Amino acid sequence: MKSISKALAGALMIVSVSAHADIRFGLMNEPYPPFFTKDSSGKWVGWEIELMEAVCAELKEDCSIVEMSWDGLIPGLLSKRFDVIWSSMSITDEREKTIDFTAPYYKTPAKLIGYRDSSLGTTPEDVANKTIGVQVSSIQSNYFAQHYSSVAEQKTYATLDEAFQDLSAGRIDYVFGDSIPLMEFLKTNFGQSCCEDKGNVADDPVILGNGIGGGIRQGEDKLAERINGAIHALRENGTYQKISAKYFEFDPYGQ
Repeated sequence: MKSISKALAGALMIVSVSAHADIRFGLMNEPYPPFFTKDSSGKWVGWEIELMEAVCAELKEDCSIVEMSWDGLIPGLLSKRFDVIWSSMSITDEREKTIDFTAPYYKTPAKLIGYRDSSLGTTPEDVANKTIGVQVSSIQSNYFAQHYSSVAEQKTYATLDEAFQDLSAGRIDYVFGDSIPLMEFLKTNFGQSCCEDKGNVADDPVILGNGIGGGIRQGEDKLAERINGAIHALRENGTYQKISAKYFEFDPYGQ
């Protein structure tokens, strides 16, 4: 074989810490600040990365990061390319038909941000005849289908960054996603110049889930118990709070 198809090449894992790690963590291969992004040297940094490193230290395990596209994370987990999805994935009933999760390690409500104008609000009436950008294969895409599809148009993106670019250029009216990364965008120069917080959407626990957890293969209860125990220990000894204080002015565990 002289070549590999583009699709297969994109699915191959990239190990960024150690080739002989005990636990491999699957991470979306696009920046998602403040949870994960790459610094100038190409190293992954951010709140979720520091929490992963603290979990591994608590477990006394070597760990690695395996980069995948967002929509490749669950298939990558099931095909054993890595052991844990650690990529701000919401715990939902639909996903639990396929994979299991650890207990939540942070929570974030769903929010709309949009071009700065006189309109605020997130009801179907508020967004009627508007175009809303969402990340593909996300809980927000499912929420849109249930609550907004009869009144608004959806435009999907591989990453939130692409949606932010279209929003700042005026090509869409809203971006719909988890509140923390959306509020981070509003702090940037682009975000400040164009856009504003339109508010949290009405909760729908069935679709939006119950917090963010680590995705694991079904039946691997021991791994979930170990990670849950490590997160509990980090909460108890203050490490979780110390990491969070670098990035947030609130406790993401109780959002």
